[in-house]
Amino acid sequence: MDHREAVLTTAFRKISSVRTLTGGTRWYLSGDCLLSAKRMMYSVEYRRFYLHDLESIVVWPSRLWQWRIIIPAATLLLIGGSFWKWVDPTAGEIFCALGLAWMGLELALGPTAEARIRTTGATVDLRLVNRTRRARKVLAKIDAAVRAARGISAQPIVSANSTQSPEPSIQPAPAIPPLTATIAGTAQTNGS
Repeated sequence: MDHREAVLTTAFRKISSVRTLTGGTRWYLSGDCLLSAKRMMYSVEYRRFYLHDLESIVVWPSRLWQWRIIIPAATLLLIGGSFWKWVDPTAGEIFCALGLAWMGLELALGPTAEARIRTTGATVDLRLVNRTRRARKVLAKIDAAVRAARGISAQPIVSANSTQSPEPSIQPAPAIPPLTATIAGTAQTNGS
């Protein structure tokens, strides 16, 4: 593997971008980690989540999503009704049309999303996507990267004893059962 191939395998690719008024968060994915670059005005805060340490990523609809529909749409409709009655019907129609368009756009885009990322040592609340409808696509990319990273780096512990105890041992269930089963099956080729 030459230098160019090494750079390409460790390169980050952008998987999501969440914008806010004061900055936003961009999410990048590489072969071994998930990186968030949270920009607040003139500073950038980086957080790195190693893929082999990820326990879960949960995305759910925001409870305040309905207010994004109700408040602007109601305000524009009230302004439109006021203009219609006291100023000019054409201006009132424009404001009412804007209120209805706002409501239709928000309903078409779907609910806004919140997210929680759990790793071995921490739980962090960061927005991964703007809307919940995009979450499935982003989570699929992360899931594929986690499966690939655990398939390469996760090695099962092979005991020196070849005898098994007759009592069943209680062990925690693996995070990804099909993947760990295939890793265990291929790791026995070391000659033991």
